[in-house]
Amino acid sequence: MIIRSAKFVSSSSNLTGCPVSDKPDIAFTGRSNVGKSSLINMLTGRKKLARVSRSPGRTRTINYFLINNEWYLVDLPGYGYAGTSYENRRNWQKEIYNYIINRENLLCIFVLIDLRIKPQLSDLHFMEMLGKEQIPFVRIFTKSDKLKPQNIVKQIREYDKKMLETWEELPLTFVTSSVTRSGRKEILDFIEQIVNKSRKGL
Repeated sequence: MIIRSAKFVSSSSNLTGCPVSDKPDIAFTGRSNVGKSSLINMLTGRKKLARVSRSPGRTRTINYFLINNEWYLVDLPGYGYAGTSYENRRNWQKEIYNYIINRENLLCIFVLIDLRIKPQLSDLHFMEMLGKEQIPFVRIFTKSDKLKPQNIVKQIREYDKKMLETWEELPLTFVTSSVTRSGRKEILDFIEQIVNKSRKGL
């Protein structure tokens, strides 16, 4: 897929404020500080499309970007640590769950995982929820430039081992770096594939 255009459309704190469901949604989420904004900017080739912050938990709304006038890239608030109250975090979680369960044109959720750290319960629980609700998702391991190739393999194997304690099979997985731009083509090709299938009603 070639990204010809990418523009911000809207932000909303809840499902009712999201754009009309006339195009496919491809959503991105993950624990706070996982590198979500950097990955979105890398994928779209726009350095400042998604705001990159040094403070975890800065994405606090459902942000919509229209890509190629064909599909929406949806930047969801991260889960886990955020510089706000527990009540606010709980409200975000409730609204994100509502979006995930009820957004009719949601094709897939990309769950971002920091490759440098051991499996986190917040990630595992979130993916378990997606599985139970039968929401299509894939894993994206971020920040691969921070590790040596052999350590990347080791970390992914550890994660796979942990997930296979409860999962019968593993989700599709991509390994990325916003610095080296690795994984960009593979992810965009996958998005192109599922968007094209959705048009055909497959």
